[in-house]
Amino acid sequence: LGLFWALLQFLIVARIPIRAGGVSEETGLVSGGNNESTTRRLVEIYEAIYEGAESFLRAEYSVCTVFVVAFAAIIFFLVSWGTGWDGARGFFTAFSFVLGALTSMASGYLGMKVAVYSNVRTTVAAQKPGWTGCFNTAFRAGAVMGFSLCGLGIMMLYFTMLGYRVHYNQPEDWVYLTECLTGYGLGGSSIAMFGRVGGGIYTKAADVGADLVGKVVHGIPEDDPRNPATIADNVGDNVGDVAGMGSDLFGSFAEATCAALVIGNSIGTIGGWDAMVFPIIVSAVGIVVCILCSFIATHISPVKSEAGVETALKVQLISTTVVMIPAVILAAKAFLPASFDIPSTVGIDTVNITPFEAALCVIMGAVGGLTIGLITEYYTSHSYKPVRELADSCKTGAATNMIYGIALGYKSVIIPVVVLSGVIYGSFSLCDMYGVSLAAIGFLSNLATGLTIDVYGPVCDNAGGIAEMAELESYVRDKTDALDAAGNTTAAIGKGFAIGSAALVSLALFGAFVTRIRASSAIAGAELFVNGVNMLDPLTFAFLIIGGMIPFAFAAMTMKSVGLAAMEMVFEVQRQFDEKPHLLDANPTERPDYDACIAISTKASLREMVPPGAMVIFTPLLTGIFFGVNAVCGLLVGSLVASVQLAISMSNSGGAWDNAKKYIEKAEPGSELEGKGSDIHKAAVVGDTVGDPFKDTSGPALNIVMKLMAVLSLVFADTFYAFNNGGGIFNL
Repeated sequence: LGLFWALLQFLIVARIPIRAGGVSEETGLVSGGNNESTTRRLVEIYEAIYEGAESFLRAEYSVCTVFVVAFAAIIFFLVSWGTGWDGARGFFTAFSFVLGALTSMASGYLGMKVAVYSNVRTTVAAQKPGWTGCFNTAFRAGAVMGFSLCGLGIMMLYFTMLGYRVHYNQPEDWVYLTECLTGYGLGGSSIAMFGRVGGGIYTKAADVGADLVGKVVHGIPEDDPRNPATIADNVGDNVGDVAGMGSDLFGSFAEATCAALVIGNSIGTIGGWDAMVFPIIVSAVGIVVCILCSFIATHISPVKSEAGVETALKVQLISTTVVMIPAVILAAKAFLPASFDIPSTVGIDTVNITPFEAALCVIMGAVGGLTIGLITEYYTSHSYKPVRELADSCKTGAATNMIYGIALGYKSVIIPVVVLSGVIYGSFSLCDMYGVSLAAIGFLSNLATGLTIDVYGPVCDNAGGIAEMAELESYVRDKTDALDAAGNTTAAIGKGFAIGSAALVSLALFGAFVTRIRASSAIAGAELFVNGVNMLDPLTFAFLIIGGMIPFAFAAMTMKSVGLAAMEMVFEVQRQFDEKPHLLDANPTERPDYDACIAISTKASLREMVPPGAMVIFTPLLTGIFFGVNAVCGLLVGSLVASVQLAISMSNSGGAWDNAKKYIEKAEPGSELEGKGSDIHKAAVVGDTVGDPFKDTSGPALNIVMKLMAVLSLVFADTFYAFNNGGGIFNL
């Protein structure tokens, strides 16, 4: 159903022809009209962005393919050895890993194709009078990505389970089936790591380079066609914000589902197959709810004014959350047994769960996600006090803007962390660690809508860039800017969802890891972690501190990578301005060399994405092999606690700086904030430039740090235990 709906939205978007002026549904793609030269320019820009994004993803996925093949072999060997040379479990886990990686790559590539295909059509639709056409075009482009990714993820995961069920056909053997499926989450997260980091470095190198030389030094507008880095900047929106975000949220979905299946696999022996796959059923119900609620934005209450854009997007998030509540209760009553027991994560007791309690955990996650999203909006939208205060701080220069922005990010952590803590306590009290994994799935229950809104933002951003480069009428750019400003705020809400879900997913995966180690040690008669994980164990506590350091090391590596790539970009853009001074004329006769800037971003991102990715992947693997399972527990808890705080603060600081700049740009030249081109605006641009890697590279990628370390530890749990009964090679 999700895939069919995505196809339907794509066909509606495809009906819009690429042409400037005189647009109607019946005209051909480029033919006729009074603006043939502008139409040719539109097509030229569209093709340049498409080719740049295509070439980057091809290069990135070539590197990823080599990694997937090599790491699949490592998984096969280590998992087979760790399970007493059980070749079937080794093969199935490695195969799941490859499937997860391929699905993640397909999700990212599909998202990029749809976004590039749709952004130029959003520009064209913005030429029409009214707001409904251009909003619906961008919204439907996001829907293609959102519904296709969710549909594809559920379909691949469920069909993989059915395939493995042929081998593990007895309910008591389904524990091995769910353990083999953990590779699916690992594959999705591994590609998400490279997609988020590589795409983030690409887009921000181009963005920062274009801003520093173009806006700050030479005072030319954003996305001005005279700026050599402007095509690379627009390509980056598609490979970073669309492909990267798609892979990231696919990884969250896969890991949350795998964690719930591992923790709740015993439900299958009581309630049968349908009860065991309840986590997948919740996601499937979410797709139906998101389809129904999408009609509110496109048909029931279409956007008719600038003020209606942000409202329409916010109503989508709120309505899907509200409708999910009764839908989940009904699904739980239909598919779960009247009551069932699962083993407690701590102690030897069992926990009795009813369908309503399971549904309540999902609901807590969904409502908690919405709450975090709305708090994120408060701190990042220029409709509210924090961003307006930030804009005022620019009156005294860039330094006070930086101080205010960093403080805003730190302050914005408080309420989301309290909400997360409440959701964790409530869901764990009701249904033990199974409840936490259901709450994580609740966070992602309206993932199709969340992704729709996430992709909507970059599509509108690109549409504005294309309007500027094609030199369309100023009202077109004003319209796309208004759409983009709403998209910026809702993208920040989406990042809040992603970070919150990542925290719960990581905790659920940690619970699944402890469950696996308990099961492995019980077979050997050792009974490890029966009374939980002892954080005061010297080795555990030592690695707790090390785990807390990992997110900071990762953020430092990715931030520096953006800085290095941006420096290369700045030198290249300035070189072109020096060698072709006529580029800065009001109507230049020559074109910049866009390809040189695209090449710089591509090479830098592919070069710089490997070290941080390798650190996150190999740290838990080597810790488990050399220091044992106690050290891994400390490492996972430390990285989770530090990552969630740092991710929220970095994402919100960056989002606030961006919207403070936009708020100043809306001001009139004679007003208190002085508007575009003023010293106040230049101070805001500096903040926005620093905030770019905060909100689009390091911040979002920290989601994957905590998830990837946890799911990798879960996949190799039996292997870690096989080294000196969980003591590691050093057996400290």
